[in-house]
Amino acid sequence: MTSLPADSSPALAQTPRTRPIRLGDRGSHDVALIHAIIDEAPICHVGFVDDAIKGHGTPSPMVIPTVPWRVGDELMIHGASSSRMIRRLQEGGEACITLSLIDGWVLARSAFHHSVNYRSVMLFGRPRLVMEEAEKRAALDALMEKIEPGRSAKVRAPNAQELKATSVLAFPIAEASAKRRSGPPSDDPEDMAHPVWAGVVPLRLTAGEPEQDPAQTGA
Repeated sequence: MTSLPADSSPALAQTPRTRPIRLGDRGSHDVALIHAIIDEAPICHVGFVDDAIKGHGTPSPMVIPTVPWRVGDELMIHGASSSRMIRRLQEGGEACITLSLIDGWVLARSAFHHSVNYRSVMLFGRPRLVMEEAEKRAALDALMEKIEPGRSAKVRAPNAQELKATSVLAFPIAEASAKRRSGPPSDDPEDMAHPVWAGVVPLRLTAGEPEQDPAQTGA
């Protein structure tokens, strides 16, 4: 299994929304663990309330997937400046962001005790819009570096029009918590002799063989 950073200080303060209720021993507010999960996660889901949907009379919850990355103590997302999610959040809307990494299926002797080894983060907050051009360019470079280290120096940087059409939102990593499970199944003593295989089937997200753009010429 992927190793988990040991809980250590500093830790984020618990709030009523980040205090673990069920299986509290799996919860953590350790900053290093939260940062590590954000850094590894290729996708997050941003939940927010949209009260401006045409033809819908009441505010509606929305959840939109996007690519997260981290700069210091902030979780960053980006999108078209005209997008629904970006507009609502930069107007001061609050978001609940979740990130999940699946490390393995946990196969138990009973159906009830099957589980998943995982690492996850839930984060609450209102973002700030990254306005200053140098910070915005640096943030987008950091996104390129998450996708492929060293790539920001190789690609064409955004031009003025592209930069204007893209918004970057920064969420403080302040009200957040992590939760995780690792290890073998937890079967009941009376099921230990049941004749079925039990254990963990590891799952990994790995890169495949690169597929070059057929329109590209040269090496």
